[in-house]
Amino acid sequence: MIAPAAVAVPPARRRRRLAVAVAATLVVLAPLGWFWQQSLLPRSYSVMDMGYLDHGGGPAAAMTGHGMAPMPMPMPTRSVTDLTAAPGVPDVDLTLTARAGPIDLGNGRTVDGYTLNGTSPGPVIRAQQGDLVHVRLRNESVPGGITLHWHGVDVPNADDGVAGVTQDAVPVGGEFDYRFVAAQAGTFWYHSHQLAHEQVQRGLLGALVITPRGGTGAGADALLLSHVYAGTATINGRPGAVAFPAAPGTRVRVRVIDTDNGATPVWVSGAAFRVVAVDGAEIGGATPVQDTAVLVTAGGRADLEIDMPADGAGVRVEIGGAALVLGSGPVRALPRPPRTLDMLTYGAPAALPFDPATAQRRFDYVIGRGPGFLDGLPGLWWTVNGHLFPDVPMFVVAAGDLVVMHIANDSGEAHPMHLHGHHAVVLARDGVRATGAPWWVDSLDVENGRSYDVAFVADNPGIWMDHCHNLPHAADGLVALLMYEGITTPFRVGGGSANAPE
Repeated sequence: MIAPAAVAVPPARRRRRLAVAVAATLVVLAPLGWFWQQSLLPRSYSVMDMGYLDHGGGPAAAMTGHGMAPMPMPMPTRSVTDLTAAPGVPDVDLTLTARAGPIDLGNGRTVDGYTLNGTSPGPVIRAQQGDLVHVRLRNESVPGGITLHWHGVDVPNADDGVAGVTQDAVPVGGEFDYRFVAAQAGTFWYHSHQLAHEQVQRGLLGALVITPRGGTGAGADALLLSHVYAGTATINGRPGAVAFPAAPGTRVRVRVIDTDNGATPVWVSGAAFRVVAVDGAEIGGATPVQDTAVLVTAGGRADLEIDMPADGAGVRVEIGGAALVLGSGPVRALPRPPRTLDMLTYGAPAALPFDPATAQRRFDYVIGRGPGFLDGLPGLWWTVNGHLFPDVPMFVVAAGDLVVMHIANDSGEAHPMHLHGHHAVVLARDGVRATGAPWWVDSLDVENGRSYDVAFVADNPGIWMDHCHNLPHAADGLVALLMYEGITTPFRVGGGSANAPE
């Protein structure tokens, strides 16, 4: 059988087919190339030039940065470096030296990481309310540079410890001095805010406890700092059951700090307890609860008050995988209770110091997820108000403004949102108003499919991070900034200091 002869395609038709194929390819690739190009971050940039300005319905004053044309009469500006504590002789004065090296977990196991003064967690810093605190940070051997952020403490902006925003990262052989007044009593912590997703996980952190001048009224004060080192759950750097002496009938205040990337459930075996503070803010009218867990936000804190049994029995404060054991008497470990305390309804209602209906600024912070490029890498990334980093909102306020923010999460995962330099009160969840004691937070777990309305007074001028404290999420772009009118920063992300502020 003879095969049919091939039909020759005229050259003109071949050229047309090739042109159509090339055009179709360009239609697909050109937009992708444009998005790729637009996503590339410069080697060095100022956060003043990131994203877009959102004035929240307030007046748009003359601002610098963001490619804005010069104004004929620009408003006066101050640098973040001018926003410092008043001079004086410090009441608390110490040096923290950061090193790369092994961390001893006390059970025969060591893990590679970073230490402060030879330990992780670093030394517990204790101050009384009103003390002037001075901490000198020295970097002996941590590559990539370090900083210290005072999580939950509304410090002056120059001392917030965010590389590329409020300071340059401290290189190996360098040092930096932090000074602030411990104005608010409560439970706080400190950690690096340079390459934070890696440095915090590997040990650059510690507790900060500020007590009121008159004391807390508890007979004993116990710390429960939760951190997972290379898969091992620890309390105060030790795995398993950690003992704390407590006499029968003693009232113990247990300060729980969640330093990991996800919310930590905490519950008590052997006694009732009260949640007397969240994120350093006291809870009015706290009532005893039992057979109930408390969910502590990543980065957040909860102070539990426990009356030790008079018969000498012990009490366990459980975090799942480890426990703080109060007293020396017998106590049986209980599994996590099915009920979780709802802080929206807990405690005694009280009037707020402002009327949220009179807010001068109202912002939306809508967390989503979508495909795109982040610094040239394709993937499924977090979005803020539909935008990928670095095209994220800069929430602009003026000093003294009352601010209401609506935070919604439709991203598929929970996000512990942390606003630097301020505490906000929770007004509502999913549109349901709060009915308990005023619930003030600096770290708020926003579950998938939920929304929260919060309010705060813009009373601490500066440029402040407002980001997810699941730190790998922040590294992947879940970051925005709260920016005060007239405030600028000389620091830059990247560049010679290699600042990486996530």
